[in-house]
Amino acid sequence: MAEMAQRGRIGGRACSESTCSFCGRTGSSLSALVAVSGASICAVCLGECARILDTPAGAAEVAPTALPKPREIHDFLDGYVIGHQHAKRCLSVAVYNHYKRLRRLRSPAEAEIGKSNVLLLGPSGTGKTLLAETLARTLEVPFVSIDATALTEAGYVGDDVDIVAERLLQAAGGDVSRAGCGIVYIDEVDKLAARGEGPGHGRDVSGEGVQQALLRLLEGSRIPVPQARRSPRAPVPELDTREVLFICGGAFAGLGRVMAGRRHAGGIGFAATPDGAAAVPQAPAADDLVAYGLLPELVGRLAVTVPLDALDAKRLRRILTEPHDALVRQYQTLFAMDGCRLVFTSEALQLVAEEALAAGTGARGLRSVLERVLLEPMYTATDGELVISGEDVAGTRGGLRRTG
Repeated sequence: MAEMAQRGRIGGRACSESTCSFCGRTGSSLSALVAVSGASICAVCLGECARILDTPAGAAEVAPTALPKPREIHDFLDGYVIGHQHAKRCLSVAVYNHYKRLRRLRSPAEAEIGKSNVLLLGPSGTGKTLLAETLARTLEVPFVSIDATALTEAGYVGDDVDIVAERLLQAAGGDVSRAGCGIVYIDEVDKLAARGEGPGHGRDVSGEGVQQALLRLLEGSRIPVPQARRSPRAPVPELDTREVLFICGGAFAGLGRVMAGRRHAGGIGFAATPDGAAAVPQAPAADDLVAYGLLPELVGRLAVTVPLDALDAKRLRRILTEPHDALVRQYQTLFAMDGCRLVFTSEALQLVAEEALAAGTGARGLRSVLERVLLEPMYTATDGELVISGEDVAGTRGGLRRTG
């Protein structure tokens, strides 16, 4: 503050006026008054300016104003994500600690708290993207989802990793400070693994090169964002990714074989046991991820590793009806807009879940099955009551049953 006050005196001149242009203080309450660019500023206001400029980026001004506790975050996730209790607990704690770090105003004598990015591992359709998106919704912070396979190393045709900053800024409505406390989900990061490649493979545009480029994002760097510039003459703002929480995800098919030598009897991989109160999937060690093909430096920047187990038919059926935005509720709302009451029998829900499970696409397959079953009634769009039975799902009945 003293340094800034000194700069103010050097940049300005002694002022004979007795009123501060900012706070309106007058008279003997002013120990000093400095004129800068046609305005007068007192020592108190000058000190407050210094305090604001010295406040670290990502402090309370841009972090969530009402930070929920881990149990509250977990409860919110329960309303949208079925199962994965251990994963939700890990994510709740990791996210809570991250935003506590942003809200904390550190004094020079205190230790700096490092950032812990997250790695989600699990089969396709288990809810990795949904977990990350719901976390951002809980905290009301900007969120973007990026497909790692669409990224290329700088200098090649395609999107380089700096596109992350641009999209996060768009999600924040152009506010650089708000974008700086957002959440970025990078999907399909396992597709960047350089397995089975010899030294003569050459440059890897979408693999190791992208991993190297992601390192600076996850560790923290200042990325220019020209889109946030208010005028052509203004300096180009920069997004500091040290305050951005990165969540990476991937199916990591075959990782179970890498881990096979060090796992206990009872199954390997992510589908070894269904999720339950006592079923905690074993997270792979850093050496396992390196053997799979990720760079050691990238693995080191993903401090929290959260495995998700595969979905079975029982959980897929729960996904149909239990979440706040359950698929059955969505279609019931669509039909209600046409004056039709949509009803599913218990057998129908079970068959929808089993068909989605057989497709191997996880929860994503549920919508495809429902679209097929409901295509004809959505086309005719008549009122009354529509009952979907197991025969309708299996396609063994000639037509859907309507009542009313």
